[in-house]
Amino acid sequence: MIALVDAPVLPGFRVDEAIEIAKSNRKVVLGPGLRQDKDDAVLVCKSGVLRKKAPNTFWVDCYQKRYVPNRSEIVVGIVTQKAGDIFRVDIGGSEPASLSYLAFEGATKKNRPDVNVGDAICARLLIANRDLEPELICVDSHGKKGKLGVLHDGFVFNCSINLVRKILNPKCAFLDLLAKEMAFEMAAGMNGRIWIKGKTVKETIAVGNAILAVEFKSNEELKELCDDIGSYVAGFS
Repeated sequence: MIALVDAPVLPGFRVDEAIEIAKSNRKVVLGPGLRQDKDDAVLVCKSGVLRKKAPNTFWVDCYQKRYVPNRSEIVVGIVTQKAGDIFRVDIGGSEPASLSYLAFEGATKKNRPDVNVGDAICARLLIANRDLEPELICVDSHGKKGKLGVLHDGFVFNCSINLVRKILNPKCAFLDLLAKEMAFEMAAGMNGRIWIKGKTVKETIAVGNAILAVEFKSNEELKELCDDIGSYVAGFS
């Protein structure tokens, strides 16, 4: 069967559009839910909806909670162990990821980052291969941390990966609408973990509840949801 963009797909469907792009000597980026077989055919390996980001990125949007690491994705993890110069970080995959103390901005042997067991970390996957241990970094290609690094205070909760994709979609106005109601900080990981921090504990809880409620809301219902959350917080501030 031939898979069509924005249509439901099942494992085994062929993505001929991606093959045609590759034949024209253009690069094709395959995201989660797709794989390339020995005959260079692009096949679907997860049930869901085929998505495309112009001009050449394809992936399958599916409902899942178990995270499969993918290179370059941003994740939120919890430091579980410190072994020499390496931190072990739980990112929700089948095995913990490694994070070197040198993978932070300005880190040297004498200037080590202040990272402790139990800390929440926002990091990028440098290596994600089924035959290798996942490896994380907390800097970009220019050696700057940006929004990566240790997440101080705040609250971390789990959600479906589908929800993370939804709120990070540029077409979803939820975050902009909620920011008009209250100030907060957020780090969303593609591994189904979200870190939030509001001005008060009540605001932090309100933001978390609002995010979890978005999953089954339409775009038309988002403004009403944010208005309700804003009224709730104002009534208890």
